[in-house]
Amino acid sequence: MPVIQYEVYINAPPEVCYDLARDVETHTKTTAKTKERPVGGVTSGLLDLGDTVTWEVVHLGVKQRLTAKITEAERPYRFTDEMVKGAFHSFTHTHEFIKSGSGTLMKDTFDYKSPFGVIGNLADKLFLEKYMRDFIITRADKLKEIAEEMNIKL
Repeated sequence: MPVIQYEVYINAPPEVCYDLARDVETHTKTTAKTKERPVGGVTSGLLDLGDTVTWEVVHLGVKQRLTAKITEAERPYRFTDEMVKGAFHSFTHTHEFIKSGSGTLMKDTFDYKSPFGVIGNLADKLFLEKYMRDFIITRADKLKEIAEEMNIKL
């Protein structure tokens, strides 16, 4: 099971970063490349403990739907979403927000298992793990950009 970890410093307080990371509209901005849009569950506003959202998304040229549920939430320090339905066998995505100086160290941990057993493991090694790492990094860096822009206005 691949585990992708990424950390980025954001010049904004943890509360701002936490709320942006669980905001449906912000999520669509940070995933514009994959055309993610909410089509079920919570489709606007902030996701909270127990909430689900179904995303329609295009990954690797394939349109698909993925439903995730917020299974842990401790504002403003961390929340976890887990796939309940979708293309992966499973995934758990933990978002952590640690006060650091005048800003926040945001840590993403994406732990997933590909479908299709041995074929899925081969896909991970050939392209999927790199693709997912790039996706997590791009999303985090865009969230950083949005948070820092907001922080300047505060």
